[in-house]
Amino acid sequence: MNSTDMARLAAGAALDKKALDPVVVDLRGISSVADYFVMVTGTSDRHVQAVSQNIMDAFDSLGIKILGEEGMREGRWVLMDFGEVVVHVFLEDVRDYYDIERLWIDAPRLDLQGSEGKESGG
Repeated sequence: MNSTDMARLAAGAALDKKALDPVVVDLRGISSVADYFVMVTGTSDRHVQAVSQNIMDAFDSLGIKILGEEGMREGRWVLMDFGEVVVHVFLEDVRDYYDIERLWIDAPRLDLQGSEGKESGG
């Protein structure tokens, strides 16, 4: 599975649990941290935890192990590192406060509507 498929898997698993405002930032050629950042919003700490668990389960079902995870117990901002893909599941106020999308405003966004095209950032 390539990194684009992994990003789509993470976003899809988040949306399966009714996560809000998915954004997938394409960092290929821009950052060595990861190929993609996937960002979604949960409506409560329990929702953030459920969304995050569903993403981890989706990867685990394909034999893709998580390299690191932080924030699950608190449920305000869960960060999951799958190597080429880093997933952030935020509460809305936390996402607004840190505004990570703004840091990568010029990076392209992965189109989650199914086409391979990319939307330009901001």
